[in-house]
Amino acid sequence: MVNIFFDIGLIIVVATFFAYIAKLLNQPLIAAHILTGLILGPFLGLITESATITTLSEIGIAFLLFIVGLEIDIKRLRNVGLVSSLGGIIKSLMLFGAGFLIATALGFVRIEAVYIGIIVTFSSTMIVVKLLADKRELDTLHGRIILGLLLMEDIIAIFVLSALTSLSNFSLIVLVISVIKALAMLVVAVFASKFIFPYLFKFAARNLELLFLLALTAVFLFSMLFTFLGFSIVIGAFVAGVSLANLPYNIEIASRIKPLRDFFATIFFVSLGLGLGIGSISKMIIPLVVFVFFILLLKPLITMFVCSFFGYKRRTSFLTGMSLAQISEFSLIIVAQGMALGHLPKDVVSFTVLLGIITITATSYFVKYEDYAYLKLGRIFKSFDRFTEEKSELEYKGNKKGHVILCGYNRIGYNIVTTLKKLKKDILIVDFNPEVIRKLITQKIPCIYGDIGDVEVLGKLNIKDAKIVISTVPTKRDNLLLIEKTKEANKKAVIYVTASQVDEALELYDAGADYVILPHFLGGEHISVLIEKFAGNIDKVIRHKLGHIKELKERKGLGHEHPEHH
Repeated sequence: MVNIFFDIGLIIVVATFFAYIAKLLNQPLIAAHILTGLILGPFLGLITESATITTLSEIGIAFLLFIVGLEIDIKRLRNVGLVSSLGGIIKSLMLFGAGFLIATALGFVRIEAVYIGIIVTFSSTMIVVKLLADKRELDTLHGRIILGLLLMEDIIAIFVLSALTSLSNFSLIVLVISVIKALAMLVVAVFASKFIFPYLFKFAARNLELLFLLALTAVFLFSMLFTFLGFSIVIGAFVAGVSLANLPYNIEIASRIKPLRDFFATIFFVSLGLGLGIGSISKMIIPLVVFVFFILLLKPLITMFVCSFFGYKRRTSFLTGMSLAQISEFSLIIVAQGMALGHLPKDVVSFTVLLGIITITATSYFVKYEDYAYLKLGRIFKSFDRFTEEKSELEYKGNKKGHVILCGYNRIGYNIVTTLKKLKKDILIVDFNPEVIRKLITQKIPCIYGDIGDVEVLGKLNIKDAKIVISTVPTKRDNLLLIEKTKEANKKAVIYVTASQVDEALELYDAGADYVILPHFLGGEHISVLIEKFAGNIDKVIRHKLGHIKELKERKGLGHEHPEHH
């Protein structure tokens, strides 16, 4: 007992030290945790991987997937349409096929090649969401596409984990039975989430300790049921999360479970480092180099192809591909399960861990410098534009003088268009989301499909005759270009642009913007105006409230959900 306590204590102390250094250097924590395991295990030999550490790490995976299930939002697939669902499936099949063929060519046996194909298919939800949140890009177009693709990958990964047990003696019947069992449990989960859990959690929510215990009960109950049906405990934990996802208490539950998840997940990632066979790395150098290039170069290109095929512009496709150039924590979970099932030798596990460390670290730099990379490399990928040529020919007709150009028909843009219609102003909307353009065409609103970061698109906007130019796009580089080209063509045009940070707003003012919109400050300004307008008159407040409810229902129908904060 003392030895177990000492091992866990040593893991946490050393992991904290390296996590602190990782944060100072702005590096991913997962890499720091794996490094902890490498130092404590293969390098210094202070901890030899014990059954207790392995069990604790499996609990960590369970809580990790419980939180993923708890935070899953199917609406994200709807918001970016086909590219997330069908596009995600096509991308996954292409990556799996390419990974499998390359692994086979490199001499891996068939079952190992299947696992490697699976490993390279998925990207890291945990890492990518964190990087996008840090850059305030979760609610950009490419951010929503990335979230949709990651969500589809998570769903596919759950079915893959369900089918792992039948891989060694592959049988279509066994696989079908396995999928039917999983679907049956999902039906049970949906039934519980609609008719049982709402009543149980409504009472439990009165006491936070009881709420926490009931959530844990759901995790362990589903895990035990899935184990009884021949699945892993981690699948049960994920389904438990999905069954609680629609409860009004899911945020509170997640906040209570996350410390437990973080503790056990740390143990899991450290255990991967503990199990890394240093001696086997020399055998894996060539496959490692090949698959690092596959993930950092070919994987983004496949993602770009899929996004372009579904009608998205070159820049959106490029940013999406750059963000997904890594393997997933699911890949690490799958390979750990593969070794536990006896499908994989330790060499393949070591190969996957190293692949994860290299690609996850590389992605943090890719996302950080993606705009700069696009400026330098964007022209190379011009061939991808052939998929969107037809859509890019949708041009504004009328060319009336004094019109208003609106760049970005998102949540802010919708309000602006509503106001401009009331004022009977001629509008031209520019957007690089093909789904938005299709809707605008059906409404007979003048629009053009394009990216305002593209000089050619700006040349089509008839800026010289515009009275007002508005950008709701929060990208600083795009807005600086828009200001520059507007000032060149029409010095009288009033320019409104959007920024996400105060420093960016000041820079845009220096460049010549007439007004800079800061969305996160607008709420306070709006409330101040309402207080002054209503001056304590409850009748006016109620009338405004009823109008606001009506507007919110309309916007919900249009899919204008409020962005989530991570």
